[in-house]
Amino acid sequence: MAKVLMKGNEAIGEAAIRAGCKNYFAYPITPQSEVAEYLAKRLPEVDGVFLQGESEVAVGYMIFGAAGAGERVMTTSSSPGISLMSEALSYIAGAQCPAVFVNIMRGGPGLGGILPSQGDYFQATKGGGHGDYHLLVLAPDGVQEAVEMTMSAFTLAEKYRGPVMIMGDGLIGQMMEPVEFPEDLKTEPSDKDDWATTGMDNRKSGKRNLVKSLFLDPTELNNNNLALKAKYDQMKKEDVQYEGYNTDTDYKVLIVSYGTMSRVCKTAIDMMKEEGIEVGLLRPKTLFPFPEKAVFDAATKESCKSVISIEMSMGQMVEDVERCVKGQREVDFYGECGGDIPTPEKITDIIKRLL
Repeated sequence: MAKVLMKGNEAIGEAAIRAGCKNYFAYPITPQSEVAEYLAKRLPEVDGVFLQGESEVAVGYMIFGAAGAGERVMTTSSSPGISLMSEALSYIAGAQCPAVFVNIMRGGPGLGGILPSQGDYFQATKGGGHGDYHLLVLAPDGVQEAVEMTMSAFTLAEKYRGPVMIMGDGLIGQMMEPVEFPEDLKTEPSDKDDWATTGMDNRKSGKRNLVKSLFLDPTELNNNNLALKAKYDQMKKEDVQYEGYNTDTDYKVLIVSYGTMSRVCKTAIDMMKEEGIEVGLLRPKTLFPFPEKAVFDAATKESCKSVISIEMSMGQMVEDVERCVKGQREVDFYGECGGDIPTPEKITDIIKRLL
């Protein structure tokens, strides 16, 4: 299939349709509003439904309703909007319903600014809402990967019957790149009649399906949380994704970075390679589950003397990097979070100072 030039936000919307999603509820917020604009036009063309909620709080529960009925459903938002959906995210996770959330991150805290940021790492990977739950979190590094991850997110959400989040900074939503759409993934979940509110008549069943996150009996609540934990453990075994860049060399410094920031780091690595300086990169594609073993193995390679986490935040992922390295190497950090993306030249200066 030929590649087509698309803006990231619009490509995400098209990818959702090609993944069989016909239900999209959202509320406009910069820098992701073009997803809603695109799907407002495209969804009626495929007999889908777009509904703008009165707020992100309302949208979160619209998602819950559609997910509870076993429908493929997605919303997109940006940082403050995701905060308002966090209660619903906890409910959806607790009720074990599949849904896809996309966060095109802007700067914060508070209203912050509309330029790119990675300041929502804690929110996505450590909860965001209340209770013992996790999201499976995917982090694309560009428009092509945003397309691929959007399409796979629905399959993963149904595999684990829980919410999946795609974390892209504002630049990924706004930039244009050539993309190729994988084969459509419009298959229906095979087991939804076992749990979803699909209608007793439709299922020809005398059994009511009840979707809930309320468990007043302590034993039932504990069992539900144990079932959730088992899913998260399974994710760690089966769905960790990462990329190594220049890691087949005798690098002295290992960079850990994700999203747009990792692309800048790759350019810096290429520049340093021309000067005879070898630097490796470990890029998490899943922020949860985090590639713990891969980070440890790359950090403890004999030639590696130092590790640095480079982020568009004030230091969030670095905590996971330190946890994975387990004190075997010194872990440094560099970050910016005002909306400006550090240049490759800036990164090379930082690495040379480390060396």
